[in-house]
Amino acid sequence: MTTTATEPRDRAGDTGPAEPPQRLRTRRPGAVREALAGYGFLAPSALLLGVFVFVPLAGALALSLQRTNGFGEGTWIGFDNYARLFGDPVFWRASLNTVLFTLVVTPGSMALGLGAAVLLNSVLPARGLFRSILILPMAVSGVATALIGVLVFDQNSGFADSMLGALGLPQVDWQSNGTAAFVSVVLVTLWWRTGFNMLIYLAGLQGISRELIEAATLDGATVWQRYRYVIVPMLGPSTFFLVIMNVIYSFQVFDIVFVLTGGGPRNATTVLVTYAYDNGFVVRDQGYAATIGVVLLVVSLAFTWLRWRTSRTRDLVG
Repeated sequence: MTTTATEPRDRAGDTGPAEPPQRLRTRRPGAVREALAGYGFLAPSALLLGVFVFVPLAGALALSLQRTNGFGEGTWIGFDNYARLFGDPVFWRASLNTVLFTLVVTPGSMALGLGAAVLLNSVLPARGLFRSILILPMAVSGVATALIGVLVFDQNSGFADSMLGALGLPQVDWQSNGTAAFVSVVLVTLWWRTGFNMLIYLAGLQGISRELIEAATLDGATVWQRYRYVIVPMLGPSTFFLVIMNVIYSFQVFDIVFVLTGGGPRNATTVLVTYAYDNGFVVRDQGYAATIGVVLLVVSLAFTWLRWRTSRTRDLVG
C-alpha cells in the first residue's frame, strides 16, 4: 500500500495524525493606524461617559455608605443605610407603587402604541396628521406634560371633572383620593409614552417584508392569524427594545409624579425616585437618598440583564 502525498508520514514510530502547521499571523498594513483612528473617534464619547456617568455613580456609591445632613462631611457608616431600607415602610410603599406603575404603564403604552402603529401603517386617511398628533407629546418635556395633566385633573377647575359634571356623572377627587391620584398619573403617562412606542413599532412594521404577508395570505391565513403568527413575532426586536426602555423609564419616573401629585396623598403616588428626592433635598439625608438610587440602579441592571438573557427574538430580522 502506497501512501499519498496528503497522508502524514510516520516519524520515530508515531502513527498518529500530524499536527497542522501553524499559520503565521500577519498584520494587515494600516491596521494600527485604523485602530488608533477608531480609538480617537471613541475617546470623546468615552470621556463624556466617564465624567458624567461613571464618576457620579462612584460618588453616589461612596455617599450611600455615609450618614449626611447636608452640611459638612458625612460620617462613614458602612452598609447601615442599606439595612435601614428593610425597616422603612415608606420605602416599601414607594417600591410597591413603582412596580405597580411599571406593570400598568409598560404593557398599556406598548399595546396602545402597537394599535396606533397598525392603524397608521394602513391606508388610513390623513395618516401624517395623526402621526404628528401622537408624536407631539414627545416634543415637550415631562414637566410640561404634567402641567397639562394638572389642568385636566385639577379638583376645582379641571377639565375631567367638568366633563363628568356635563355628563351627569359624579366628580372624582383626583388629588385627595389615593387611587384616583394614581390613576391620573397613569393616564398622563400613557398619553405621553404612546407616541414613542408607536414610532418604534411603526418603524418595525415598515421593515417587515411584504412577501411574508402575501405568502401568509395565499396560504389562507386570516387577518388575525397574520398578525398573531407573522407580524407580531417579526416585531420581536422592537418589542425587546421597548420593554427595556419602558421598564427603565417607569423605574425612574419623577417629573410627572412630582408635578401632578407630589407623591401624595399620603404617599399613594410616591415612587422610588420621588422618595429619594425627598430624602436628598427636603430631609437633607443625601446618604440615604443615594442608597435608594443605588438600589434602583441595581434593579434596573438586573432586569435588563435578565431580559437580554431570556429574550429569543431580540436579534430577529424582518
